[in-house]
Amino acid sequence: GVEVAERVSHFGIQGNLISFLIGPLKQSTATAAENVNIWAGTASLLPLFGAFIADSFLGRYRTIIIASLIYILGLSLLTLSAMLPSLVKSKCQVDSTFIFCSPHSQVILFFISLYLVAIGQSGHKPCVQAFGADQFDDKHPKELIARGSFFNWWYFTMVAVCSATILVLTYIQDNYSWVLGFGIPCVVMIIGLIVFLLGTMTYRFNIKVNDKSPFLRIGRVFVAAVKNRRNTLSSPSIEEESGGIVLCQGSKQFNFLNKALLAPEGSEEDETCTLNEVEEAKAILRLIPIWATCLVYGIVFAQVFTFFTKQGKSMERTIFPGFDIPPASLQTITDLAIVLISPVYDRIFVPVARSLTGIPSGITMLQRIGTGIFLSIFTVIVAALVEIKRLKTAQEYELVDDPNAIVPMSPK
Repeated sequence: GVEVAERVSHFGIQGNLISFLIGPLKQSTATAAENVNIWAGTASLLPLFGAFIADSFLGRYRTIIIASLIYILGLSLLTLSAMLPSLVKSKCQVDSTFIFCSPHSQVILFFISLYLVAIGQSGHKPCVQAFGADQFDDKHPKELIARGSFFNWWYFTMVAVCSATILVLTYIQDNYSWVLGFGIPCVVMIIGLIVFLLGTMTYRFNIKVNDKSPFLRIGRVFVAAVKNRRNTLSSPSIEEESGGIVLCQGSKQFNFLNKALLAPEGSEEDETCTLNEVEEAKAILRLIPIWATCLVYGIVFAQVFTFFTKQGKSMERTIFPGFDIPPASLQTITDLAIVLISPVYDRIFVPVARSLTGIPSGITMLQRIGTGIFLSIFTVIVAALVEIKRLKTAQEYELVDDPNAIVPMSPK
């Protein structure tokens, strides 16, 4: 329940954020897109800090509660900031004309509340799904199977919630009120927190005694390797430090980290890094090329909430007289594609690919990532061709100098 509320709140903001920045706050398209991407990037990076706090100090349960309270505070202030234009208006100069624009107090309050939401999200993302998985006993066969089903339904539910949120809230924000559009997620978040607290007595709490944070475990490997950089480490000594465990094939990479297995002079036994900790650190280094490659996909995906939404706003979106699709609602095409393609992929493509490759999953994980990146590049090429056609149509109807005009062209 609390995760559904968080997703409603997040996409209720991000889905149409660029429209609020360009509309009530009177920002240019480039500035608005920049602010959306900075906020989205911050909200994506902060969960690393939230995970560290949860693993090292608070635990998942208390982190979720505190993050929810911060989230609610941010949403409340966001709703208040949307009320300010109706209370006070100021004039600002654009070129040689004066227009009504948002007062500085609204802009400051808006961005403070926006980043409070990002801080609240930092406690939700790394904890809620893991806390849900804690409710299943992985040593019990039936619960282990149920946990696998849990993740499938979790993803399906989140996609459905995101689609419904964007469809409903963006229509309310564009056609009725931004106050109502921001206030509804705040109320939903309060209800979600209450439901979460009501189930406290039924939860399972996965308490690991003397279990160090992954960040601390991996960090101490790099520190120990640097301290022992001038020492030599032979293969027999590695096996001795690992208790006779034979090193896996991957251990031949990044051998400089193996020096973390050495115990510095005068140190106690529990201060020495274990082989598992060294392998965790090596796994992080192996992920860096994949992470860097996936940045390309992140750049493409960011366009959906910024320029694609702005592009859709200038196109003909009338379904029938009196009803226009909100520009941000076009984002649901992505979610609908996931819902439609996932069963086809799982039930048709994977069995066929498995018979050809012999791989249980059909194709490897790296092949999936590579295919996704290729498709993202193809998508941007198509979007560029659409934009060329849109500009050509605008020139034909002499609408180039009027960015708010509707171009007689259907959205992609």
